[in-house]
Amino acid sequence: MHVPTLTGGLAAALAVSLSLIGGPAAAASPDAAAHPLAARVLTYDASGSAEFRSAVDRGAAIWNESVDAVELRPAATGQRANIRVLADNGWPRASTGSLGNGTVWIGRQAVDQGYDTIRISAHELGHILGLPDRKPGPCSSLMSGSSAGTACTNPYPNAAEKAEVEENFGGALVPVPIPHTSTAGA
Repeated sequence: MHVPTLTGGLAAALAVSLSLIGGPAAAASPDAAAHPLAARVLTYDASGSAEFRSAVDRGAAIWNESVDAVELRPAATGQRANIRVLADNGWPRASTGSLGNGTVWIGRQAVDQGYDTIRISAHELGHILGLPDRKPGPCSSLMSGSSAGTACTNPYPNAAEKAEVEENFGGALVPVPIPHTSTAGA
């Protein structure tokens, strides 16, 4: 029969509490192997992204496919989002308040010059996830941004960029409780 320990329960509760407020990860509980880890969920509001809405959703999906420690989800109606995405006539940019929180502008100026909207979206979301610009850089580097040229349409982070985001959010992984059942003699 499984008997939860006070220490294990406290460690799990502390990990969940700290992840919700963005604090450092707690030490793993003794029964961590029985609890898979869940990504830190960041919500985004793309209602102001106009004609770039599908590119923003695809950029978020690319990050979700690429990393495990964080997941980008559309905010529910009335929910305050971590990330606000807007369209404007300027150059694309991002402003972060803190890791995982900020505003992204999908600027029409770059789109009018021929830059790919999905690459722009994934790149700017990368800033919110803690990545800096890496210019100049090759097309294989998402964070090389515009320095890769208009012919570059690669919207995927490279291995180093993925690893950096995993490290940035790795402490946010929290145990997900799995119901325990006991059988006779167990």
